[in-house]
Amino acid sequence: MNADGKVSGIVLAGGKGSRMGGVDKGLQPLRGKPMVVWAIARLKPQVDEIVINANQNLEIYAALGYRVVPDEIGGFAGPLAGLHAGLAAATHSLSATVPCDSPFLPADLVLRLKGALGENDLAVAKTGGQAHPVFVLLRTSLRKNLEAFLKSGGRKIDAWYASLKVVEVPFDDEEDAFRNINTLEELGRS
Repeated sequence: MNADGKVSGIVLAGGKGSRMGGVDKGLQPLRGKPMVVWAIARLKPQVDEIVINANQNLEIYAALGYRVVPDEIGGFAGPLAGLHAGLAAATHSLSATVPCDSPFLPADLVLRLKGALGENDLAVAKTGGQAHPVFVLLRTSLRKNLEAFLKSGGRKIDAWYASLKVVEVPFDDEEDAFRNINTLEELGRS
């Protein structure tokens, strides 16, 4: 890995989809295409590579034409386990993460996060008083730090972020872009 300033994009699609009845959220159709396809379409122009973190239906995700990496930590351990797997596959010095169930993410997400990162470890999107912890740009070199946190039993994203130098980046002008789809009812309305 080099300090090239390029960005690896990590799409987090490794959850159980429990709020959606246990279905694979990323593969649920939205306007005729799986939600993950919408998220990738928004992220791809902003990054230099795409990596998908998934723990089920790996062959379907792989058919999208990108590297697919499952969690190295078993038991659907949450977004940090997906981030950990994605960082292992990332080939650039910076990594941006987005969830598979946010098909309307900002077209300038990475640009704005990168502009604010400075000397910090991680830049996270924020609207109003609400941080969006899976919409981040971070240094790929944080993988070892994250691995130690996970090995110590840590699973809470906020607890890990609290140990880092983090800058919150306002996106109040694009609040709707962070809307995620958690239930089949929300999917039907989108």
